[in-house]
Amino acid sequence: MSQDNIFREVDEELRSDRMRALWRRFAPFVIGAAVAVVAVVAVNEGWTWYHSNNAAQSSDELYAAFDAIEGGDLAAAQTQLDALIADGSGNYPVLAQFRKAGVLAKEGKTAEAVAAYDALANTQSNPRLRELALVLGGTLMVDAGTVADVESRLGTIAAEGNPLRNAAREALGLAQYKAGDFAAAQASFEAVVNDPLAQSTARNRMGYYLAQLLSEGAIAAEEAAPTNAEAAATAIDAIVSDEAPAPQAPAADAPAATPEAPAAQ
Repeated sequence: MSQDNIFREVDEELRSDRMRALWRRFAPFVIGAAVAVVAVVAVNEGWTWYHSNNAAQSSDELYAAFDAIEGGDLAAAQTQLDALIADGSGNYPVLAQFRKAGVLAKEGKTAEAVAAYDALANTQSNPRLRELALVLGGTLMVDAGTVADVESRLGTIAAEGNPLRNAAREALGLAQYKAGDFAAAQASFEAVVNDPLAQSTARNRMGYYLAQLLSEGAIAAEEAAPTNAEAAATAIDAIVSDEAPAPQAPAADAPAATPEAPAAQ
């Protein structure tokens, strides 16, 4: 038994020596990896704090520009938006570019506003932001450009399945109406009315446009689909009166007409 104890102790000493040798060999790498992990975590946390702090500051600057716009100080708003575009953090510079284009349009600088929207459409990687810029620029071109100018921006967006299709169709229809192409305008307006996902406010506007075309004789009454006629009637009723007409009493319950009180027409 004593020999077994001796062999066991020798074996344990050998294993201990091997472990110490391995540790001396790989200790620098283990320590270096641990230090690297700590450094990466620290850098990430620092960057997150820095980015959040800058984003909060950019948010404050954007809202300050909004307040200046609401207060009518467009020059100060332009200055604040330009500074945010140049030095802002996160997505706030993009929002500032959209708002700056809107301010230009509000000032009557339509050409500059359209150019700003076109620049956004050409530089944005997000397809929805790009399409939004095209819709806003195309809408301005309804009054400032030609049908071709509007179609070049909105033609593909008006296709079925695009989230902004109805806004694009409405702008296209207005441009076509302005150019005298009433059949194309009718088709654009009816596409919105017949879209099951179109909002009721958009349907009412299209109904008003179609009613205008009918009143001008630009389209025949039989050409309008029943849904279009119904939308037109709804739009006109909303314009003429805010209240629905009172329901008529059943004929069986109406009092008989007398010579002194003739029946109402």
